[in-house]
Amino acid sequence: MKTLIVEDDFTSRLFLQTVLSRYGECHIAVNGKEAVEAFRVAGEVNQRYDLICMDIMMPEMDGQAAMRAIRAQEAATGIYTKCVKIVMTTALGDVKDVIAAFQGLCDAYLTKPISARKLMEKLRGFGLVP
Repeated sequence: MKTLIVEDDFTSRLFLQTVLSRYGECHIAVNGKEAVEAFRVAGEVNQRYDLICMDIMMPEMDGQAAMRAIRAQEAATGIYTKCVKIVMTTALGDVKDVIAAFQGLCDAYLTKPISARKLMEKLRGFGLVP
């Protein structure tokens, strides 16, 4: 499993990297703009991500905007199956934020502090980990 962790908070980034690096390669982006660029470059070299864990509140480009840009890149390149799984990881638990994330086509939404157990349940459900 190849993962992109998009998180501006060091502690959250380290937690996700520790949990997910057991299952494969993990790359880091500290804002949405970096995430969109990393996703584009990975696609160009045919090394696509299987999973993106995306914070919502970040500088330069928030997670919602980055997710929409990534989904637009997939559509522009004709990727409609085997799309990257996007898990929004955020402190925002307001129903409006959750609805906006799913309207932007996220695959799951986890509120902080992230539970390793809940994250793994989602990944198992996606078929990304045993």
